[in-house]
Amino acid sequence: MSAQLHLGDCLDILPTIGKVQHIITDPPYEAEAHTKGRRLLGKQRGGQRTVEYGALDFDAISDAERTEAAEKMVSACDGWLLVFCQAEAVAAWRKAIEGAGARYMRAMVWIKPDGAPQFTGDRPGMGYESIVAAWCGEGRSRWNGGGKHGVFRHAQRDNNHPKEHMTQKPVALMRELVVLFTQPGDTIADPYMGSGTTGVAAIALGRKFIGMERTARHFKTASERIDAASRQLSLKKEAAGQQANTCRA
Repeated sequence: MSAQLHLGDCLDILPTIGKVQHIITDPPYEAEAHTKGRRLLGKQRGGQRTVEYGALDFDAISDAERTEAAEKMVSACDGWLLVFCQAEAVAAWRKAIEGAGARYMRAMVWIKPDGAPQFTGDRPGMGYESIVAAWCGEGRSRWNGGGKHGVFRHAQRDNNHPKEHMTQKPVALMRELVVLFTQPGDTIADPYMGSGTTGVAAIALGRKFIGMERTARHFKTASERIDAASRQLSLKKEAAGQQANTCRA
């Protein structure tokens, strides 16, 4: 099986998984993002996304958890460590990652063309999210993007993948990151797996995946989505094999 999924706290699980090539993850936000007025995209109904407002349904990350998570992720990683976060948290993640012995490379951005405007009208809206990129491996860092900018433009709404988690990332974004930062056959870990989007992208692109999630309902969703991605990949391989046999005949 190309995926190993763990139900539990990543801080307990990370030391048990050995070394992986890369970690791509989306930890909880800071407390300032957990307000009751936060705009949330709800599930799709009648062909359209609902818009809801409310606090996120998971706890904010603490400085202590960030420090411990950084130490354990860097220890488990031999290549790229990509961490989604608010712009205001980039410095904190850089400090934690460098303190754990990895090399901070750059803060990248995910631009959200369908991001919410600032409804109060008293300041600019956000419209983007940061991604901290760090190198945990030996020697010089390497990726598949050449001189490409670390700027990724993808809509939050993903019509082909129903929203199952409040901060779910679009599959197209995660596929782009997997293609740029990893190689076929690599193992990618996601300590904060959520609904499993990183795993869906990894499996679809021929990578192995290790996911960790402490919330049972999100773990169930992730398991179902990643299992479906695995079955779809198997069908594609089977079809390709049949086509190759037909051509040889």
